[in-house]
Amino acid sequence: MFFRYNMSIMQPASLSLTDQRDLVKSKEMDASDLAAACYRQIERLNPTLNAFITVIPPEEKTYPPVGSMLLYGIPVAVKDLYNTKGIRTTAGSKFFADHIPEEDAFTVKKIKKAGAQVVGKTNTHEIALGVTNNNPHYGACKNPWDITRTPGGSSGGSAVAVATGMALAALGTDTGGSIRIPASLCGVVGMKPTYGRVSLSGILPLSWNLDHAGPITRKVEDAALMLQVMGGYDELDPTSIKTLPGDYYSHLRDGMIDRKIALAVGSYVEEADKEVLEAVRKAARIFEEQGAIIIEVNMDFLKEAAIANGLMTQADGAAFHRERLQEHPDWFGADVRERLTMGAAFTTSEYALARRTQTQIKRRCELLFDQYDVLLLPTTPISAPVLEGENAVERARQLTRFTAPFNLTGLPALSVPSGFTKEGLPIGLQIVSRAWNEAGVLRAGYAFQQATEWHTKKPEIAKIK
Repeated sequence: MFFRYNMSIMQPASLSLTDQRDLVKSKEMDASDLAAACYRQIERLNPTLNAFITVIPPEEKTYPPVGSMLLYGIPVAVKDLYNTKGIRTTAGSKFFADHIPEEDAFTVKKIKKAGAQVVGKTNTHEIALGVTNNNPHYGACKNPWDITRTPGGSSGGSAVAVATGMALAALGTDTGGSIRIPASLCGVVGMKPTYGRVSLSGILPLSWNLDHAGPITRKVEDAALMLQVMGGYDELDPTSIKTLPGDYYSHLRDGMIDRKIALAVGSYVEEADKEVLEAVRKAARIFEEQGAIIIEVNMDFLKEAAIANGLMTQADGAAFHRERLQEHPDWFGADVRERLTMGAAFTTSEYALARRTQTQIKRRCELLFDQYDVLLLPTTPISAPVLEGENAVERARQLTRFTAPFNLTGLPALSVPSGFTKEGLPIGLQIVSRAWNEAGVLRAGYAFQQATEWHTKKPEIAKIK
């Protein structure tokens, strides 16, 4: 059931999380108005875009003083892979269609404690094993810039919700690019933290070795704020690593003077579309104008990393879903069933070699970031491909080319808007750094954001019907 509101407040697509929160702090807007505006967007746009599998009705809530809660009243969407107490969590799968968790995922508990209001569970590629978000059980999620195209996945619903103001921030997961790819294709910001930075407790696994959890937001400062809340040690999660609490927000404005930036080049990178490559080169020039030192670095070794990540993802997914695959293979969509079957067929030798590649690529990246502060490369080699039609599947397979290597290495990676194609589709810039340097990644992303206006352009919501 949806609720209609008669309020002349600003559409949430026009302001960021931090902007809206400042309005609440200054008492120019009530916290309840934020959620009301998002619900209006959901009512209007979700029937077409299908960003949500489940919408959670608004709740009456009394908040303590605003200063005590980082996400005071902020409407947040949650990928339908995260457990939510009393609210079904489907993982985009027929197997979990009626699954009602008894408690929230660790990260959901954290955002609620920080004052966030969860407005719904977002659409995902089935069991997160894919990047088109063309879900056979709950319907395809559609790109708000062109509804004939994919929003990317598997966190496509989360990116669409943020891009259109159906939520001010969203939680996603990323095993081969599933936060950064939809962020890139939908023109928003997506952050994959260092492996172990954000707890995976209460999130349905795809790969125990490669899964990451992180935020999707409108602006870089919003991602910093969300990560401030989401990060932290969880003793019940074996992947969680005890580190000093991250301070991502206060260093955003430190600037890029004398920062050494590696610009990815080489045959592997340069197979990307020309418009994408030009956007990345333009970004490098902008950083240079800000005082950074740009050095071209051949990154052809990323090809080995992407291949190893793909093998491990499918093999790990097949291991986790082995009983379901044996008992009801027909309950999986055709594309996911094919990937799981391939994953189950890999030999132990092939898996061992992939793990060896993982170790070697990690060391190469450690040596790289001994010399450079950050690495620049495209988020995706192409803009959003069409959902259906000739070559649709083949084009979609290209989307993980530049994101998957950094799941294999576990390094922090950020996608920020960096322009548009001639067709008006968003292009994403990926910024990567050494382990635990989320602050450096976010600082670079913020510096680029402040020097450009790509993040201010939004889908023409009036045309979405």
